[in-house]
Amino acid sequence: MRGLRRWWHDTAGGLPATFWYLWTGLLINRAGAFALLFLSLYLTEARGASEALAGTVVGAYGAGGAVGVLLGGVLADRWGRRATLLAAHLGAAALMATLAFSQHLVLIAVLAALVGVVHSMPSPAFVAAIVDVVPEHRRSRAFNLQFWAFNLGMAVAALLAGVLAEASFMALFLVDAAATLAAAAVIAAKVPETLTRPPAGRERPSRRRPGLRTALTDRTFLVFVALTFVLAVLTMQTSTIMPLAMRADGLGPSAYGVVVALGGALIVVGQLFVPRLIDRHRTDRVLALSTGLLAAGFGALALADALPVYLVAAVVWTVGSMLAAPPNAQINADLAPPELRARYQSVFYLTFPAASFVAPTVGGVSLQYLGDGHWLIVGAVGLLAAGGHLLAGPSRQRRVAALRAAAPPRVPQRLPG
Repeated sequence: MRGLRRWWHDTAGGLPATFWYLWTGLLINRAGAFALLFLSLYLTEARGASEALAGTVVGAYGAGGAVGVLLGGVLADRWGRRATLLAAHLGAAALMATLAFSQHLVLIAVLAALVGVVHSMPSPAFVAAIVDVVPEHRRSRAFNLQFWAFNLGMAVAALLAGVLAEASFMALFLVDAAATLAAAAVIAAKVPETLTRPPAGRERPSRRRPGLRTALTDRTFLVFVALTFVLAVLTMQTSTIMPLAMRADGLGPSAYGVVVALGGALIVVGQLFVPRLIDRHRTDRVLALSTGLLAAGFGALALADALPVYLVAAVVWTVGSMLAAPPNAQINADLAPPELRARYQSVFYLTFPAASFVAPTVGGVSLQYLGDGHWLIVGAVGLLAAGGHLLAGPSRQRRVAALRAAAPPRVPQRLPG
């Protein structure tokens, strides 16, 4: 019993109530965000769109996501975290409800792009709010729980989406909208504004306030973002290139589903044990190890020709993803000046829509012309990124120390709304 209490304290202890309300809102949001999983099927089956047109509409959602992360970061630093989260959730609920009754393909494409914007807006605000309220020595645990909630919610969403899609596509969109409203209700009722301002007399003397450009010209931060982009490209192999490789090996959709389900199950079961494994180790070394595991897992697919090999490789790269999540978010938070937290988050989150474009486009060509050699290249790029984390680690640590030393004391300021 004492061991269980110690494990719980190490995993989730010492986190403020506001974090848990944010965590609950995120879990509800992810568990209900399933309509877009079936958007291409909805377009082809219910609206008669061709596969090419369906792909274009889904691509519009992705393009909206790239805009949304930047917009969400700017608004979260200007309006506040709570206001941005509420605006994004309420907008998403309204758009999903409108999609449920829309029939014209052009209108659906426009709505899909707008949904992409409002679905991506909360990410910088969520993380910035977590950094605002969670003490520094507890943030790794908080980010670990955030990653766990995200994956648990997506697993639930995948299960619910299949059932609802069988019954009614309209129900798919309406239940999604209802879940988004439920998340907004939790935030409205329980999450205060967490954005802080410098005390009077502590404002920056420069007339020009720092903005998004600061993040886009921060070399130390951009090196970290570039390494995260590589990690995202590696991770995207699972949903973009691996299904094609499995088909070439004579394995059907059910085999692919087993591999994906194994990864999701490992995260849901094992992610809560990660903090005790990594807390005593330097973040650059943890990220080097995790990226190396991703490289090894995907590189091993060069030898895969049967389901058991794919399953073993999936275990390796999933463990890498699990180890990477907390330190990746921690470093991102540490490198951001307090007044630009959400903007830095928005630049960081751009890596994911960028990876979702690069992974299938470049990877498809690579697989077509190089065959299994594609996986050797993926593994080599991953190993280079692992080395990059080790090389960049000392300068990141110096930068974090300088930011902590320069940070002025801050007091909360409630913003309107």
